[in-house]
Parts: sequence; structure tokens; C-alpha cells
Amino acid sequence: MKSPEIPVSSAQKDNSLGDSYLKFRLNSQTLAVLSIKQTQEGIVVPVEAITSIPNMPDSVLGLMNWRSRILWVVDLSVMLNLESFNPRLRQYNVIIIKVESVLLGLVVQEITGTTKFRQNQICSPVGQVASSLVPYLQGCIIQQEEITLVLDAQAIVQSSVLGID
Repeated sequence: MKSPEIPVSSAQKDNSLGDSYLKFRLNSQTLAVLSIKQTQEGIVVPVEAITSIPNMPDSVLGLMNWRSRILWVVDLSVMLNLESFNPRLRQYNVIIIKVESVLLGLVVQEITGTTKFRQNQICSPVGQVASSLVPYLQGCIIQQEEITLVLDAQAIVQSSVLGID
């Protein structure tokens, strides 16, 4: 059974609106984006597609086969010490990111689409969000009193919190 895919190919070449980002919800309260440049694909997979591995940190859900490659899958909200979403799901929304040669699957509550932001719209997260989030952020975007986290894929992949190599 083929799972539904959310395409994240490079949209238009017009950069006047800014850089492209994949937009998603980490949980019911937290919006976030990741650069399209580091995003391979957004997919929906059944819970059974992820094989749990014993003695791993809570944030590591296990291993998954994606396009004949085995990759780690992480619950991003747990990794970032945010309130997790419903653990009794039948399927996961997984964002596949690539940093250099490392692939990692990030489970999020909902993938909502793509958006564009100019670099000057991204402000420092210090004082805006919990200090524990800051190492994983490039910054944040504040629009109409709503904060969107601009995640740093490299910091996520290299996090010691994951306990994976």
C-alpha cells in the first residue's frame, strides 16, 4: 500500500517573497517551519512501519525503511521538550530531512503546506521561546502575536538528545 505523499519540490524560482519553508504543527500550540532545502519529503506512514528499538531515548521512535534506505525516526515534540500529541495514533506524519549525507525522519502532528519568509522576517528566539528550544532554532517569526519556530535541521540531526549515531 502506497502512503500519501506531500510533495516538497522547489516551487517557483521567484525569490522576491523569500526562501521556501515546509510548514507544520509540532503539537496543538506550536507552529514550526523547516527550510525546503533540507527537506526531502513529507509522508504519512502507519505506526507499524516504524520498528522500535529498545533502550533508546523517549524521543526516538525507531527505524523506518524509506526508499530502500533505513533511517531513524524521532518524535520532534518530545525531543524539543514540548507537549506531545496523541500517542495512540494509527499513522504518523513524517518529514524526511537531509543534512549532508544524514537522513532523519521527524514525526510531527500535522504538515500544513509550504510558505515563504524573507531572511529579515526571522528574529532572534531569545526571550521569545523557552531557552531549551533556542539551540534547535535559526530564529522565530512573529505574525499577529503568533510565533512560528524556524527550526535548524543541522542542530536537530546533531543533537546529543537523540543518542543515535
